[in-house]
Amino acid sequence: MGYTAIWANNKEKLNKNELAKLEKDGLDVIEDIYDYAKTGFDSITPDDMDRFKWAGVYQQRPKDGHFMMRVRIPSGNLSTDQARVLAGIANDYGRDLVDITTRQAIQFHWLRVEQLPDIFERLASVGLSSFEACGDCPRTIVGNPLAGLDRDELMDTTPLVQALSDTFLMNRDFSNLPRKYKISISSNIYNAGHAEINDLAFTPATKVINGEEVIGFHVWVGGGLSARPFLAQQLDAFVRPEEVVKVAIGVTTIFRDYGYRQKRNHARLKFLVADWGAEKFLGKLKEQIGELETRGQDRTIGWNAGYFTGVHKQRQEGLNYIGLSVPVGRMSAQELEELARLADEYGNGSLRTCNSQNIVITSVSDEKVEALLQENVLKRLTPFPQHFSAFAVSCTGIEFCNLAIVETKERMRQLAGYLDEHVELDEPIRMHMVGCPNACGQRQIADIGFQGALIKTETGMKDAFDIYIGGTLGENAQFNQKLKGRVLGDQLYRVLLPLLAYYKEEKQTGESFFQFVQRVGTEPFQERINAALEQLA
Repeated sequence: MGYTAIWANNKEKLNKNELAKLEKDGLDVIEDIYDYAKTGFDSITPDDMDRFKWAGVYQQRPKDGHFMMRVRIPSGNLSTDQARVLAGIANDYGRDLVDITTRQAIQFHWLRVEQLPDIFERLASVGLSSFEACGDCPRTIVGNPLAGLDRDELMDTTPLVQALSDTFLMNRDFSNLPRKYKISISSNIYNAGHAEINDLAFTPATKVINGEEVIGFHVWVGGGLSARPFLAQQLDAFVRPEEVVKVAIGVTTIFRDYGYRQKRNHARLKFLVADWGAEKFLGKLKEQIGELETRGQDRTIGWNAGYFTGVHKQRQEGLNYIGLSVPVGRMSAQELEELARLADEYGNGSLRTCNSQNIVITSVSDEKVEALLQENVLKRLTPFPQHFSAFAVSCTGIEFCNLAIVETKERMRQLAGYLDEHVELDEPIRMHMVGCPNACGQRQIADIGFQGALIKTETGMKDAFDIYIGGTLGENAQFNQKLKGRVLGDQLYRVLLPLLAYYKEEKQTGESFFQFVQRVGTEPFQERINAALEQLA
């Protein structure tokens, strides 16, 4: 029984968004945008404005006629021709801003509806699309940005990423899901695809079948962040590479047909998986696609958090990839254009975006590395960033996002810069900042996460943050824990200094921040945040 049949006689239970989707598929708005480009912003109907998401476009704060656009970059694999087109769009229409997202996409701001047809056509000319980068549909396929180059992957997942992207993009069988739907696939043994926070994820595994070791994947379902975060559950299944698309279609079909559509805030796949459990979900999946091998051997051995900064050897002899730090994921059109030049001149014409909001130049020969490192653009987008700036992630924040309640991008950049000047540590500390509970900046998986809030003061409402500590993925995956005490945005550094000093003084050799929090608990941190807030009062 499909989605239409299930809800045909239950429309009164659907939320308003679902009713609007029954009237008109989200993908239908793409053609309408060409008409709206002629008639102007004021002619856009409210329902179609919401459907703009299926074109990868949102209204930008403060809803004055400007839009944000997200462009799909599957697994972060970007050619220099594509990079130049993206830089041109940012230069001509986007006020010189290019953002890398935590799902390896490229994001623009300041666009107007009159410009969208030209942007769509420019993207299409180099095989890119913004379509279904947003909306209740399968979004950008994320994965290992080093696929095909990685010494730490079991197989090159590039063809599988492309197959998944081709399967779901503009596929009307799956353009009306209960909510957004995120897929990850990686064969990197350090969980480069952040498997546990995706609706559907494939991670590297092996299994001996008929006396032969087969490289394949384990399957995870039901992960997601936002206000109610869930870690994905692993199914008792081993999937051969040639079965990946079939399994993805099966899982997506279950979400489409059985996912919750009554309440918008209870519609992600994670809620269905939490209610059913992994065993029931796998049983329903087998009804869809047939039997699967039982689970094999997990080959994930850690988590690199998506960071690849520095100079590293590729699996190809004599070649290197250079991971560059993009502060809080933001660069200019000119910088992206320059990176494209460097990738052509020193590499193989390829750039890779990372879910850590950074970027990689690939296939640089040994003899060209030193010359590349002297290029001027690498002074800011450096392969060797300072300690805190290297691991700082931020969502868009109130500058452009209608859901955010505080400013994030510049605040995180300044906070990391301050800590770089005043704190010396041997171990990296991953800091993530978000402007609202939706958690596009993935604060739940950070060593230290900051979530925006507001505090009423004598001079009015001011930006503030709740602080969370001790998040990680991979082995012992768990979300970070909230410390009591809301901190004004301009006082964050004063509260962080004693917390970081405590870690520095008491940690064991080589002990990560996560391991330290696991050993000592949150109470010592709570005592120090209390003392800091008392001094600031």
